[in-house]
Amino acid sequence: MNYKIVTLPGDGIGPEIIAQAVKVLDEVGNRFGHTFNYEEHLIGGAGIDELGSSLPQVTIDACKTSDAVLLGAVGGPKWDTTSNGDRPEKGLLKIRETLGLFANLRPALLYKHLQHVSPLKAEVIGDSLDILIVRELTSGIYFGRHERTICDNPKDTYAEDVEYYNVGEIERILRVGFDSAMKRNKKVVVVDKANVLATSKLWREVTQEVAKDYEEVDYSFMYVDNAAMQLVANPKQFDVIITSNMFGDILSDEASMLTGSIGMLASASLGEGALGLYEPSHGSAPDIAGQNKANPIATILSVAMMLRYSLGLESEAQAIEKAVECVLDKGYRTDDIMSEGYKYVGTKEMGSYICEAIKLGNE
Repeated sequence: MNYKIVTLPGDGIGPEIIAQAVKVLDEVGNRFGHTFNYEEHLIGGAGIDELGSSLPQVTIDACKTSDAVLLGAVGGPKWDTTSNGDRPEKGLLKIRETLGLFANLRPALLYKHLQHVSPLKAEVIGDSLDILIVRELTSGIYFGRHERTICDNPKDTYAEDVEYYNVGEIERILRVGFDSAMKRNKKVVVVDKANVLATSKLWREVTQEVAKDYEEVDYSFMYVDNAAMQLVANPKQFDVIITSNMFGDILSDEASMLTGSIGMLASASLGEGALGLYEPSHGSAPDIAGQNKANPIATILSVAMMLRYSLGLESEAQAIEKAVECVLDKGYRTDDIMSEGYKYVGTKEMGSYICEAIKLGNE
């Protein structure tokens, strides 16, 4: 099979981790007989520097005609202030919205080899963890009205950010989460702030209706502040968490640290069709850019999600996941997951070891 993959390396460590992901994907192609054709385009700060936009139109057009999009990372202090107010993060929000990618899937997996790296005590984290956070991605407070009003009295000047959700937006993300739960342990927790927010009250009403179509799924509600506490106090109680854009942004980063490093957390952004955008959950880490220190595993695991969700290649996805586990089992570690007694490797070396495991059938 031949596939068109658009790569968006972006900023900071983005180009380094994308290079390793492409290397791994090519190894999958060699083993399973696929051809992946790549088209690289600009996003984020790189787009601002080269074409004056965090999301150039040529990037949008290429993504729309691809089979899948693989993103590195965007942002950095260099673009904190720009002449036209454009920022790298705007490009990321816009590409999700433009492609209609309303569902973000972020699995938080604890590999048995990294139990000691988790900040939680062994009796809390156990020897495994498997949580899926399903985050609404194209609505909510990030896409609502943002305004600042200047008053005559400077102390009266105020700003407001509007949280907006309609029933259709809530229902479609809930169905993604409930469908995912049906393939897992059939347990859903919807995280909200219904004791304060009108949008959360609406989420609860829609959830109760959607749940009628999933009688096998055990569902419950939890306030976001309690959910943040429960993730560190008793994370094993969770299977699938479904939540709004902002709450999902925060909780998924928290969940990633339970697994030892945000450098291990992949993500998939999906819409109604097969096209998806795949990216690590971490940022651009400009402080280590170009030093061969970044952990490419989150990006490589995002490639596995791409093979599974957009290309329908389950065996190929599993080959990557097994290769990652094989390499960790052999003791290879990048800086973020390194501890005494293991073998330190850089970004490129980690990618090469994973490729070798795929080539050898993960033996």
